[in-house]
Amino acid sequence: MRARVLAMLPGPARKILGRGKRAVTEGGKTLAANVDRKRREAALPPTPEPPKSEVRLFVGPANFAGQGTTWARAAERHLEGVQAKNMQYAGGAYRFPADIEVERELLDDRVWQDRQVEYLTSGNYTHVLIEAGRPVFGTRFARNAVGDVKALKEAGVNVGLVAHGSDVRLPSRHAETHQWSPFHERDDFFVRLEAQAKREGLLFNTFDGPTFVSTPDLLVDVPGAKWLPVVIEPDRWANDEPVLERERPIVLHAPTNPRFKGTEYVEAAMQPLHDKGLIEYRRLTDIPSEEMPAAMAGADIVLEQFVLGPYSVTACEAMAAGRVVVVNVDEDVRKHVSSVTGRDLPIVHADPTTIGEVVEQIVADREAARAVAARGPEYVRAVHDGTMSSAVLGTWLTPGASK
Repeated sequence: MRARVLAMLPGPARKILGRGKRAVTEGGKTLAANVDRKRREAALPPTPEPPKSEVRLFVGPANFAGQGTTWARAAERHLEGVQAKNMQYAGGAYRFPADIEVERELLDDRVWQDRQVEYLTSGNYTHVLIEAGRPVFGTRFARNAVGDVKALKEAGVNVGLVAHGSDVRLPSRHAETHQWSPFHERDDFFVRLEAQAKREGLLFNTFDGPTFVSTPDLLVDVPGAKWLPVVIEPDRWANDEPVLERERPIVLHAPTNPRFKGTEYVEAAMQPLHDKGLIEYRRLTDIPSEEMPAAMAGADIVLEQFVLGPYSVTACEAMAAGRVVVVNVDEDVRKHVSSVTGRDLPIVHADPTTIGEVVEQIVADREAARAVAARGPEYVRAVHDGTMSSAVLGTWLTPGASK
């Protein structure tokens, strides 16, 4: 068929096409390459229509714990004239809803990269919030966001940066200041995270635009940042299940990363209490997101993390569910929360040496523990339902705000 088509063409055209991929056109590209590029463009998944509002926000590409999505929705819900889209890489261990999901093999694809650059720099968006120092243009400029920031700014886009945790948390500093830090062992994991945190810390701390952190403990690593609270949907976690009424309370631990949660300490403390019948200990792993609200409602006590210092999305979900939440929260984090929100954090404190003792005390004095748990839903609605987070973003997004 191809030979017949070539035979029907004029000599010059037949000669050019006959060279296949070596055929050079006026622009210095091959006709075959042009055809191949158009095919690849057509095969790309479609991008959503960009917002039409005055302020058009793009958030990506990490979406850790679904926060890129929830921050985008919070900005739309609470800030007038703001609409947003968010993006995530596909294939993570935990999948969350997103407006745009990009397969990882496309990140090295020049055709996708060109389209993504056009999508974000041609006036479709006024603001781009880059998560965790990860590039929104794939590997077009580098494997971090430095080149992306430059390209976006040159196109007149307002750029902000938000850190989630290990992207900027410097392991060596953490090990010096935290007795139970997971970074005391200088293994390959430490070396990798140390290099990453130094690289991203340099980006964040020399950046001339707004920087945010998702948990207050990260303000040590990015001193000029603002706390951008994580966002959950309180109604999704609300329930009528009583707490601490069963004779043998259920204690739940659902570590996404056992090393970062201090799971070894939790297990060592809980197994003896489980064996002697004081509690029923449940460790959840790889549970689908949609099943977590029911699992949380079925627990009495939720053990979150004991080695890092912040409180996470899981702790917020447990508070919203009215459970007794136990976390090793840094005193500086508690003070920052109190100073910013005017509220005390309704989380019971324990460290790796006191987890068992604290749980035994909760079981022994249930009324006091119920009182702490009862404050959880109100706290989450005030601090983590998106109202406060959108106000923080509004200092950057609101027309006329500082860039």
